[in-house]
Amino acid sequence: MTALRVGLISDTHDLLRAQAALAMHGSTHIVHAGDVCGPHVLAELQGIAPVTAVRGNNDAGEWARTLPHSTLLQVEHVSILVVHDLATLALDPARCGADVVVFGHSHRPLVEHRDGILYVNPGSAGPRRFRLPISVAHLLVTNGRIEARLTELQP
Repeated sequence: MTALRVGLISDTHDLLRAQAALAMHGSTHIVHAGDVCGPHVLAELQGIAPVTAVRGNNDAGEWARTLPHSTLLQVEHVSILVVHDLATLALDPARCGADVVVFGHSHRPLVEHRDGILYVNPGSAGPRRFRLPISVAHLLVTNGRIEARLTELQP
C-alpha cells in the first residue's frame, strides 16, 4: 500500500521557516498557494520536491509574472485546483473535475468537504499575523482515499 503525500504551504511572505521546510520533506510534490514573496522560497522548496505555485496578491516583480493566478494539476490520480484567494476562483471545481481545492490568503487553516470536494487552506507558514497559528498541511492519498492533515508549527 503506497501512499501519496503532497505538501501544502501558503503565505510564506518571503520567510521559509526551517520547520516548514522540514515538514515538506517526504512529499511527492509540494503545492504553494501564493504570497510566496520571494523566488528563493520556491527554489528552496524545489530542492525538496517538485513544486507547483500560484501567484498571491503580494507576489510582484519579474519573478512572479511566471506564476499563474490559478492552476489545475494532476498528481498521480488526484486532481488539485490551486488558487491564492478562493473568492477569486473563476473555475467551477466540480466542472473541471477537481478532487481537492487548495487555497491560502486568509492565513486561517481549514479542512472541509463541500459538495464532494475537499477544500484545504494550509494556513500561513510565514510571519505570524494576529493570533493565527503558523501551519502547513499535507494531502495523503491511500488506496484512492484522500485526506488532509494540518500541522501547526511552533513560532
